[in-house]
Amino acid sequence: MHQESHSNTINKKQSQMQKLTEEIIGLESSPLYPYRTQNGYLPVIGEGSLNAKIMFIGEAPGLSEAQSGRPFVGRAGKFLDELLNSIDLNREKVYITNIVKDRPPDNRDPRADEINVYAPFLERQLTIIQPHIIATLGRFAMNYTLKLFKLPQHSQPIGFLHGKILIPPDPNAHYCVLPLYHPAAVFYNRGLEKAIHEDFELLKDFTQT
Repeated sequence: MHQESHSNTINKKQSQMQKLTEEIIGLESSPLYPYRTQNGYLPVIGEGSLNAKIMFIGEAPGLSEAQSGRPFVGRAGKFLDELLNSIDLNREKVYITNIVKDRPPDNRDPRADEINVYAPFLERQLTIIQPHIIATLGRFAMNYTLKLFKLPQHSQPIGFLHGKILIPPDPNAHYCVLPLYHPAAVFYNRGLEKAIHEDFELLKDFTQT
């Protein structure tokens, strides 16, 4: 009976994520939809386990991601894979996505109107997956997520908050938030590499079945 219930849960999650995917593919109301179609890009929904205990949230897809339809597959993605391997994890065990599901021109920061279009999809992904910990990648994703969950630390810089496990004030929250530096940060500041590896070690506590 328990196995049947587990199977039903998986099927329900897959169905919900498929519906969400189809909605984003046809999202003509998005300010980024014309840029996507003009360049032959793909939306980047996310990938990984729908039962993941750890969910990574980045900002928006880059060129490699928009060409492949997969999150974090460029240079930063390779480093993310190394970080996951360092704690005996792989992509199949976690879920990786971005706030914005389409590439902004010239890799600029997403605008408020773009975030407003895509944010409800991210919230639905969180509801579907129900991770135990949300690991934000970079300042932008951290600021958005902390405000979304009304965490009082939302005005503090990533240099202070990285590597700190934050508990939302909502007593019904089933998750906590771990701000992390974006993997690409190490390309501009090699001095961050040690901190990035140390922060990832904290995720080990959430990998146990």
